Amino acid sequence: MSTATLERQARVCARDPFDLNDHEAYARWREHKLAHLPRTAEALIVEVRDPQALSHAERGALNARLHSANMAIYASARRSPDKDLPRAIGRQFGLARLDANWLADEDGISSVTVRAEPTRQDFIPYTDRPIRWHTDGYYNPPHKRIRAMVLHCVQDAQSGGENALLDHEIAYLRLRDADPAHIAALMAPDAMLIPERADALGVARAAQAGPVFTVCDDGRLHMRYTARTRSIAWKNDAATQAAVSALEALLASDDPAIWRTRLAPGMGLLCANVLHDRSGFVDDPARPRLLYRARYYDALPV
Repeated sequence: MSTATLERQARVCARDPFDLNDHEAYARWREHKLAHLPRTAEALIVEVRDPQALSHAERGALNARLHSANMAIYASARRSPDKDLPRAIGRQFGLARLDANWLADEDGISSVTVRAEPTRQDFIPYTDRPIRWHTDGYYNPPHKRIRAMVLHCVQDAQSGGENALLDHEIAYLRLRDADPAHIAALMAPDAMLIPERADALGVARAAQAGPVFTVCDDGRLHMRYTARTRSIAWKNDAATQAAVSALEALLASDDPAIWRTRLAPGMGLLCANVLHDRSGFVDDPARPRLLYRARYYDALPV
């Protein structure tokens, strides 16, 4: 192969599909993305024998789904409450740097269940109320972006507690197809502002401004978003307001790429921090809903 051919191929590989001025690169990425996108939530599921010791074939099947949809669901007969399980899943995919956020347990894993103490009652994940569309850690600064997440189900609710899922790359694709100006607005460094969080001691978390869509140093797309209205302020210009309205309309639609699933005991979601929500639920008092959540600064392997 000639030097000129190698250089031409290198230039093609280096092109950025998320560059609004590179229409050819975007068209190729878009075609590949849609051609390989799973058609149902069921297609995301991989049956595994032991999540803490995946076989080569099981890991390959999960990787294939991560590559096409930025998410995969494992299902096993193991119903152990072992808190090392989500960490073990993460290790097998190169994830190590946990986001030990404020309400996480001492080991950095969050036990997401209904809690009575006031500090957690003020935060929706620890209630039985529905959670609107979001990505995790949307309030984090850039050096603490949540790139990956494991959500492992120990016990499901008596009823409810379903999740809707949407690959953030598909959200980008739908918005760019509708109007590239939406993407330009949502990539602005001041598109959204997360106000500071204060407690009795003062400012517990500083205000955090930033874009919705970011292209990370590894060339991959990251999204920070919440559909909440109390904890976010959007840039007050026509382009941003139109883009936010378009995103809200997408999330409220019956787009075939929005998948709905309900994790059962022994199942877990491994993802690149995709968009997700949670319906409200009713617990069995004897067996309350419990999920372990591990959030990582590391990205999943390509």
